[in-house]
Amino acid sequence: MKVALLQQEFKGTKEATIAKTLELIAEAKKGGADLVVCQELHQTQYFCQSEDTNFFDHANDWQEDVAFWGRVAKENGVVLVTSLFEKRADGLYHNTAFVFERDGSVAGKYRKMHIPDDPGFYEKFYFTPGDIGFEPVETSLGKLGVLVCWDQWYPEAARLMALKGAKILIYPTAIGWFEGDSEDEKSRQLEAWVAVQRGHSVANGLPVVAVNRVGFEKDDSGVMDGIKFWGNSFVFGPQGEQLFRANSTDELCKIVEIDMKRSEEVRRIWPFLRDRRIDAYANITKRFID
Repeated sequence: MKVALLQQEFKGTKEATIAKTLELIAEAKKGGADLVVCQELHQTQYFCQSEDTNFFDHANDWQEDVAFWGRVAKENGVVLVTSLFEKRADGLYHNTAFVFERDGSVAGKYRKMHIPDDPGFYEKFYFTPGDIGFEPVETSLGKLGVLVCWDQWYPEAARLMALKGAKILIYPTAIGWFEGDSEDEKSRQLEAWVAVQRGHSVANGLPVVAVNRVGFEKDDSGVMDGIKFWGNSFVFGPQGEQLFRANSTDELCKIVEIDMKRSEEVRRIWPFLRDRRIDAYANITKRFID
């Protein structure tokens, strides 16, 4: 399967940013991509740096956005993973990945389950935690285990997607550095982010794809300077082998070919699912074991 990773920066407006996305999708089509993956909240700036009720307006056109990206998938003949701001009802919003089939239909969606609330990442102000669970999306390419950003840090999410038959784990992402941090701290954060997801590929015998944004985005509230998104979009194979890793600065459309038959081969020699002690894991659902 040929997977196209679209690593982008925000262009100042939704219109300009989408225009660049369409350019990259056209490049993906030309390169024969089967699956195209966009980054988290790819239509706009990462507005969660501050708490501002005006930013809820970004979700006002979410139904039109869904129709638009369905047409894009159909026109380019690809399975497309997007990340949109879904308005479910007045005052009720989700951070939602919509997956489109080659014919433009909605194959399924995933509402982000783990919602962060950290300086510069005030997502709990905007997003209600997902309520449709960890369900892979059935597509013509197989079952896609689509998760979103903060979900990356949780092995339980990856495992549940794997146990439900996902053939690949996909993470649209928006994460980066604060310039006030030391270079050592920046390196630790980035490499931890890569390492935990590489672990998901090894533990589950599945390819993992993460697509992150690049560029500096100012904090409009003025409380903080802003975030420099660290890019480093990547693909790991089912043994944790690195198939691709981007740099921290450049926009790109990178097509990576993944041998989807390798998961079966790897799981035969590393039968982690076979040897799980499911009889001994009851406490995993507790918040903490005192």
